Amino acid sequence: MKINILTLFPEMFDIFNHSIIGKAQGKGIIDIEAVNIRDYTNNKHKKVDDYPYGGGAGMVMQAQPVVDAIRACKKENKGKVIFLGPKGKTMNQSLAKELSQEENLIFLCGHYEGIDERAFKEVDMQISLGDFVLTGGEVAAIPVIDSIVRLVPGVLNKSESHEDESFSDGLLEYPQYTRPEVFEGERIPDVLISGHHENIRKWRRLQSLLITKERRPDLYEKVELTKEDKKILKLKK
Repeated sequence: MKINILTLFPEMFDIFNHSIIGKAQGKGIIDIEAVNIRDYTNNKHKKVDDYPYGGGAGMVMQAQPVVDAIRACKKENKGKVIFLGPKGKTMNQSLAKELSQEENLIFLCGHYEGIDERAFKEVDMQISLGDFVLTGGEVAAIPVIDSIVRLVPGVLNKSESHEDESFSDGLLEYPQYTRPEVFEGERIPDVLISGHHENIRKWRRLQSLLITKERRPDLYEKVELTKEDKKILKLKK
């Protein structure tokens, strides 16, 4: 997968050169490139913003450098152009899975008070992290891109599989434990050291159901309980 990130602060995306995604880039599975929008402005001082028409606080990114940056990028990257902003669809695991199947993507990071409305003619999709304000699209782009690329085949190895993680099946993940067996007087559940894989599987499923019901009832209401789910929930009672 090829990803271009159009931004005023390309250095913020050095984070993708580390850990799992850094390894995936080293293997050629993912290619993430941050592009400086300032490189495309016609202003000799590299200025990319101006005061908003009609008055108001803050500055607005001009259409020209944004549009020219997108068009230059699309010469080699034919993917969807995604703008990170509050008017977009809220990011979730389902959308991450959908976008992970794309071969190419372009992310546009707004800043200041946003971008000139006329630049949106080049945008295919808008994504939001939620109903809160951030200092810029860069901060939103990092978790969005991370959630997408980690689902690309080959990025995670078997031990890092995402199949049992929170939201993968609409539920929060079950509790995890590691050595020692006893820490500050608290012992891990006996079932996890029983060696009985079927019982462990059922215990983990039960915990996911109970935790989701308690902490995210909105998610729990959307879960279609299987016959086994109903059975293990009754045993818990």
